[in-house]
Amino acid sequence: MAEKVSIRKLATGVPGLDDLLGGGIPEFSFNLIAGMPGSGKTTLAHQMMFSLASPTFKALFFTVLGEPPLKMLRYQQQFPFFDIEKINQSIRYVNLAADLLDGDFGQVIDRIDREVRDFSPSLVFVDSFRSVVQSTQPSDAQAHGLQHFIQRLGLKMTSWQATTFLIGEYMAPEAESSPIFTVADGIFWISQVSHRDAIVRKIQVVKMRGQAQKLGLHTFRIADDGIEIFPRAIFNSDPIQISGDKRLSLGIPVLDQMLGGGLPAAYSMLLVGPSGSGKTVLATQFLAEGVRVGEPGVIAAFEKSPNQLLSHQLNQLITRGEVGLIDTRALDLSIDEILHDLMSMIKRMGAKRVVIDSLSGFEVALASTFRENFRESLYRLVAVLTGMGVTVVMTSELEDRYTDLRFSSYGNAFLADAIVMQRYVELKGQFRRVISVVKVRASAHSKDICFYDIHQGRLEIGEALAGYNNILSGHPVDRLLSAP
Repeated sequence: MAEKVSIRKLATGVPGLDDLLGGGIPEFSFNLIAGMPGSGKTTLAHQMMFSLASPTFKALFFTVLGEPPLKMLRYQQQFPFFDIEKINQSIRYVNLAADLLDGDFGQVIDRIDREVRDFSPSLVFVDSFRSVVQSTQPSDAQAHGLQHFIQRLGLKMTSWQATTFLIGEYMAPEAESSPIFTVADGIFWISQVSHRDAIVRKIQVVKMRGQAQKLGLHTFRIADDGIEIFPRAIFNSDPIQISGDKRLSLGIPVLDQMLGGGLPAAYSMLLVGPSGSGKTVLATQFLAEGVRVGEPGVIAAFEKSPNQLLSHQLNQLITRGEVGLIDTRALDLSIDEILHDLMSMIKRMGAKRVVIDSLSGFEVALASTFRENFRESLYRLVAVLTGMGVTVVMTSELEDRYTDLRFSSYGNAFLADAIVMQRYVELKGQFRRVISVVKVRASAHSKDICFYDIHQGRLEIGEALAGYNNILSGHPVDRLLSAP
């Protein structure tokens, strides 16, 4: 070979898929779209086909199911990618169900080959021969003949000057030994992960010859606009460099002093406290201070609906477009989808500050199948966002106890670069709020425990609790401070 061959990559028209593939589908490649029934194989094929097909780049779609193409198109045309003007012009459907009735697979191969020569397509789809085996329950001889037919078809499809797709129903990639998996240049595996009452769709690029694809399972949804894929976010190998002395104000001067001059940029801070202690109020001041100094922010609401969440101040910031709101109360979310929405809004707004309110709601928002990996999901969320140079404040509900002292209800305090704790103490027959800085990584900080109150939607910090030690000997507040 005298010169290096350059392979053209075709844009699929499916949001997120080109990113998984390393730039698109290689032209003239033979691809297998496999997965269980109902996982979205046919919808994925149609979305790619309608996006790519044109008068100079025609598509041929073979169906072998008993139902006519019109029934399939009846549902596909509900999606906006469907263009009826392309039917019989740029896209042609051929139903092979009748050709398969007598079991003469050689005749079917000849029919397919003839249709390809006559229409000269640039794209060829065959959907789906695996279902024939399952529906007709053929004899051993017929099953062997069908298996041989699929192998011959795969070899035929690799020889055409077209980008081809064979759509099949398979249950698990590791359980299949068909030679078709070896012949294929690309393999897409689609599945539905279910656990209890939650279902999440996943796609995996098992194989894509000649280019680097993103490995692993990636979440996707079939919504009103069709399929959207949320590529698995990974840590930035070349993170943004932040000056070590750059600190962000939380909008509360006394708390900034307690932190050693503010929260270091690109840090993650865990704000823990019991219900009603003012965690969301403090987080709102952090966002408002960012807006004041020209640093837009984003808040992801995992626990409350927008109507419950928005204080007057925060509502004004969002209405003016200075703070972005992500309402994550949809069911069956995955970390990939959450990160996709967060990263998109951060980039669009140029945001420098992010609030996650709260981690308790974040765990509930994740689909049931992902809750077991909550710590891993949280670690990836924090690492990706801080790798973008964003400063993150996370709130976490923490049951207030007098018998022990904890900094996280999930055992994940080590994930945060800084921890600020809000608590209640009993003093003279009243509950009083106190705040303290537990840690700020690689930085000196105050060890004081200070009183604070909330006035007109703002957190105001007062004197230190230490001044009361001499007059409160034996009081529950002393037991709180000396708890293990």
